[in-house]
Amino acid sequence: MTAGAERRADDDPGPARAGGGGRQAGPGARSAARLAAVQALYQMELTGATTEAALEEFERRGSGGIIESDATLAADRALVGRILEGVTASAAEIDCHVEDALATEWSLPRLEVLLRAILRAGACELLLEADVPARVIVAEYVNLAHAFFGDKETGLVNGVLDRLARRLRLSEMEAAADGGRAPRG
Repeated sequence: MTAGAERRADDDPGPARAGGGGRQAGPGARSAARLAAVQALYQMELTGATTEAALEEFERRGSGGIIESDATLAADRALVGRILEGVTASAAEIDCHVEDALATEWSLPRLEVLLRAILRAGACELLLEADVPARVIVAEYVNLAHAFFGDKETGLVNGVLDRLARRLRLSEMEAAADGGRAPRG
């Protein structure tokens, strides 16, 4: 699967903008949340910080936003919390899934810390965020990896998360590959 610019099923009319009225959790807010969660997971691994401390740091920093088109996109705080808590609570299961999806010559400890954080966050969402289509999750984390890494690492993220999506959400992935039609029996 490629991380192309397809219309995402979790898209809604507009991203939440920092400083702007309501806190609608638009697609930009979810992208910002994924970035904030990966940054927090990175920090947690390097410093040994707890989930609670990472969430407090996220809240202390403010929006946790990213800059896009001269505006700051505020992160969906609930999604940041779900990812951090999910990775922490299901660490052994998530790491097992990621290890199983890695090529035989690779192991999770051998990967760079930021790459591990991206894969863990993506795997967590595939496991726990059933309302978000698997293709959206894979594309989001591939895009995030592309912001930090070159083609080799981005391809690794794409391959691992695609394999995980096919294992964890087989019927959804088959339906998507079949043009959205129900899987054949």
